[in-house]
Amino acid sequence: MSQSIYYHTQESRKSILKDSIRCVRDDAWLGEAFYFWLDLEDADEWGIKSKRGSKYYEVYQSEIQIDNILDTVFNEEHYFFWFKQIEKVAKAIMSKTKMKPSLKELNDYLKERGLWNEIHGIKFQDLPANTERLLIRPIEYKAGKIRYFQYRKRIQLAVYNVEIILNFEFLKREKCI
Repeated sequence: MSQSIYYHTQESRKSILKDSIRCVRDDAWLGEAFYFWLDLEDADEWGIKSKRGSKYYEVYQSEIQIDNILDTVFNEEHYFFWFKQIEKVAKAIMSKTKMKPSLKELNDYLKERGLWNEIHGIKFQDLPANTERLLIRPIEYKAGKIRYFQYRKRIQLAVYNVEIILNFEFLKREKCI
């Protein structure tokens, strides 16, 4: 059984959480899931920018059993499988509606048909918006426009099966800036 450490960010509450909280927002990248960050700095940045309601955020640490996750970041076979599934579903929805699906429509389709039922989670990436953490100076091109060498991945894990979340524990509480 392989495990890795991941970080869960939440708005600060009256008491310390005993379990992670499932994200049910319509704009969640991979639908209803428990979302974790691979990098503690990304967990902090998410807390500062997205968990401002109480003016404090909390970060929790967990070991996640990763044997049955779809790793679209580091596993090429998993990535191409995931990519093809997303495009196949989007095309199916477009053939019926004649419009590109919203993120919610895409995730609802996947959930209703149980396409991820055998997968306990999906590791995915996007490009971080915070360019200050990049250590390479940007280049200027075309009339003053700036471009960054985006070598850094911002990696998340969407967990669908709560049983793979092990040792969920409070790590820290910080003030939002």
